[in-house]
Amino acid sequence: MIQITETEISLDEMIKRARSKDAGAMVTFLGTVRDDGMERIEVEAFREAALMELEAIQEEAMSRFHLIAAEVVHRTGTLAVGESILAIVCSAAHREEAFSGCRYIIEELKKRAPLWKKELGEKCERWVGQTST
Repeated sequence: MIQITETEISLDEMIKRARSKDAGAMVTFLGTVRDDGMERIEVEAFREAALMELEAIQEEAMSRFHLIAAEVVHRTGTLAVGESILAIVCSAAHREEAFSGCRYIIEELKKRAPLWKKELGEKCERWVGQTST
């Protein structure tokens, strides 16, 4: 399952969907908004294009790393420090494939998916990847 949502991520539901009798390994990644001097973060997506790109990345990971399942949920909207922003769950027959598939998904997502983060603080705001304004 690939999803872009404004609601809280249910890692438990993602794990349930990724379970399989053929899977000997399951790797989860939960990205959260960290406290680096900002109060909150705004996440925007070009939803249709992002979903298509995430589906392509998922298919590539499934094939390349022999994954049994790959779940990806990315949040949008305004998120406070500590809130979940991204969850990935990969299951495979062996741990190396599950870890590699999960890493591939996060790295490709960051490079290719049209998702943008804007950090907001009391005295400044900045788009992630750009200098402070």
